[in-house]
Amino acid sequence: MTDSLEQWNAFRAEMNEEILGCGHLGVKRFFALDHQAYEPGALDTKTKELLGLVASCVLRCDDCITYHVVRCGEVGWKREEVIDALNVALVVGGSITIPHIRRAFARMGEVEGLGR
Repeated sequence: MTDSLEQWNAFRAEMNEEILGCGHLGVKRFFALDHQAYEPGALDTKTKELLGLVASCVLRCDDCITYHVVRCGEVGWKREEVIDALNVALVVGGSITIPHIRRAFARMGEVEGLGR
């Protein structure tokens, strides 16, 4: 990984501020929709974060993987539970997801509670 988790968080925060400050209503609405999708509903936030991680791996989005690995740590998933979910992503996504699973493992090492 080229960026530390601290660098990634700083860049994400800076760019989100710029994006949300651009004044485009559609962009603001999509960001709000994304945020609301992880609010408690029929499924709790904890479950939704794990689902987001699996979907991000299958879709091969490293930024999303980092975000959801961090959130999984914050909402209380244990390392072995996240690994089990990553196995589902691997089975669903196939071998093309292996590099992204590697990056998920690397990020887990940086997240308190999910580290080795």
